[in-house]
Amino acid sequence: MDAASAAINGAAKTATTSQAYLEGTKVKETKALIAELCRHFYNLGWVSGTGGSITIKVHDDAVPKPQQLIVMSPSGVQKERMMEEDMYVLSTDGTVLSEPLSKPWPNKPPKCSDCGPLFLKAYEMRNAGSVIHSHGMESCLVTMLNPSSKEFRITHMEMIKGIQGHGYYDELVVPIIENTAHERELTESLAEAIKAYPKTTAVLVRNHGIYVWGDSWISAKTQAECYHYLFDAAIKLHQLGLDWSTPSHGPIHHPDGPQCSLRNAKVSAKGGISSNGGIGQSRRCIVLDIEGTTTPISFVADVLFPYARDSVEKHLVLTYDTTETQDDIKLLCAQVDEDLKNGVAGAVPIPVDGGKEEVTGAVVANVRAMIKADRKITALKQLQGHIWRTGFLNHELEGVVFDDVPEALEKWHSLGIKVYIYSSGSRLAQKLLFGNTKYGDLRKYLCGFFDTTIGNKKETRSYVNITETLGVDNPSQILFVTDVYEEATAAKTAGMEVIVSIRAGNGPLPESHGFRTVESFSDI
Repeated sequence: MDAASAAINGAAKTATTSQAYLEGTKVKETKALIAELCRHFYNLGWVSGTGGSITIKVHDDAVPKPQQLIVMSPSGVQKERMMEEDMYVLSTDGTVLSEPLSKPWPNKPPKCSDCGPLFLKAYEMRNAGSVIHSHGMESCLVTMLNPSSKEFRITHMEMIKGIQGHGYYDELVVPIIENTAHERELTESLAEAIKAYPKTTAVLVRNHGIYVWGDSWISAKTQAECYHYLFDAAIKLHQLGLDWSTPSHGPIHHPDGPQCSLRNAKVSAKGGISSNGGIGQSRRCIVLDIEGTTTPISFVADVLFPYARDSVEKHLVLTYDTTETQDDIKLLCAQVDEDLKNGVAGAVPIPVDGGKEEVTGAVVANVRAMIKADRKITALKQLQGHIWRTGFLNHELEGVVFDDVPEALEKWHSLGIKVYIYSSGSRLAQKLLFGNTKYGDLRKYLCGFFDTTIGNKKETRSYVNITETLGVDNPSQILFVTDVYEEATAAKTAGMEVIVSIRAGNGPLPESHGFRTVESFSDI
């Protein structure tokens, strides 16, 4: 931090901790808002029995968000009866700046929320503007559906769209941490979950409740409502014997037949689940590559790439001033800067301070060079996805898959096997391809999509990351299918089962590659 920034932050801190500011309108409005929200949450069953809590930062455009004061509800009080004067005001480091006065019997002496240390972690690690802790029944029961699960997963539900960074076709994953006797003892495990799940905006606590955060109180409240809806849906689907974690929400499938359940299962010496001494580990997930596996290489090389190459200039001109395209250009600039340092052929400087025509021309030159070199980099793939989206929307493009793919996807889905896609193409591009085929929308059979943001496809760590994301007990429960030897080797090193796809137009394999091969998904 430079001297000027330090001076500004120091001045902001001094101003917000003054008595006049603490008694000012912005702090009072935030206190009143918490009291209002707690009455609403009480009626929803989230903060009954004095449980649950909420905290909101005092929004002030003149104060940097990290320096904004924190208003927090007290602990052990009737949340529906709280008043403005019952709230605590804290600095960003948790120092209490203002506390409520004691009330006569039978009220307890005032005490700041036991959730305080956990709230502060969400503020620190996610730059949140508000955090809600709910004891809603749904958030408690949903953690009991599978007592050994470390995650709650659900997909293809409309309310998923209300969770930041998620869409209808995405798989929502919420980490579950184990409860403790005292709230503050959850702080470390909450921090570990936030770090391990960078996309999550919530953490479930088993047999307890949920913590939800957002960049504002509106975002936190909206997401909390969506989470509770989804938990309630999962519980009701479970009661009906339906699987909430698969796209079709069909009947729950057990790997050893309908009579098998976790209740009567026996744990094997190796940690696998078996029923009556039967098979231990079973395949739970299949991860598919696209190019050369589900889709002909020629479609990507002869249709998608030329479309992006020929359309990039028009796309940039028409969308230049949009936030999306500016983000694409920013990402490409960072990649080109790195390429120039490394002497990558075809890289030309992008004049970030130049006019629209100059910037567009330089970006086009770089993108076409990257496409020609078939580079598997996020900056290129993200922009290509946005260009292809226009092509699919205008019916200039149609997704192509091998004839055996739809039937296999449907079969695996009916068996309760979750299928995911892992491609160097962006998640958007993947969804467009499978959502617009001559066989219809195949996304109904897919549980999620991975791209290079999870790692390079030829690196073992990427497959370790996928294993951790899918939450399987053993990486061998995942089958990875690809046409690329280096990808197969990396996945095998990570412990996955691997099959190599042999399709017309695919590149050759080493003679002694050592992998099982198939020419059709019907052989899997």
